[in-house]
Amino acid sequence: MLSSPDFVRTHTRLAPVPFVPELVLHQADEPIELWERTEADGVEQPPPFWAFAWAGGQALARHVLDHPELVDGRSVLDMATGSGLVAIAAARAGARPVAANDIDPLSLAAATVNAAANGVVVDPVEGDLLDTDDGYAQATVLLAGDVFYSRAMAARFLPFLRRAAARGALVLVGDPGRAYLPTEALTRCATYDVPVPAELETVTVRHTTVWRLR
Repeated sequence: MLSSPDFVRTHTRLAPVPFVPELVLHQADEPIELWERTEADGVEQPPPFWAFAWAGGQALARHVLDHPELVDGRSVLDMATGSGLVAIAAARAGARPVAANDIDPLSLAAATVNAAANGVVVDPVEGDLLDTDDGYAQATVLLAGDVFYSRAMAARFLPFLRRAAARGALVLVGDPGRAYLPTEALTRCATYDVPVPAELETVTVRHTTVWRLR
């Protein structure tokens, strides 16, 4: 397979984000074909979440750009960054430093390439941070888009985010009503109708909420 940045550039197109048109991302048109390409060397790969602008991330990016006072001058950790969209929005809004975390190396390649395309810098952090409370996890703002998509992930993410909130971090979550969203622990900040790829979501618009963890 091509090097990760070259793979991202070769198999996607640079285009504006539907709900955040002032930002651009390398995006794919079809998820299954791209996934097959990532596994062309015979090595099993995670789904290419990094190649699409998901509803929760779009809403969270929009909210941060519209309310830069939330992150301006503060350290930010974007969890499960995917394309890097939310981290890029935070950097554009004045956050410093900004870390983009994911377990998928292709995601971090995409986040780095996308950040450069938007004229900002994000620090790619590979690995599972959910059982740690030091290093990058000490950021003063934690951002998490579309992370409550399964029971197992919700069971791991919520304690991590609660520990961050308990030490005084601002924790914001973007979510289009996924089944395992812990609404009892959250306060609604804003709602948006976000355009999404029908190939991924079966609809063209998702009513999406930005929440603050209490």
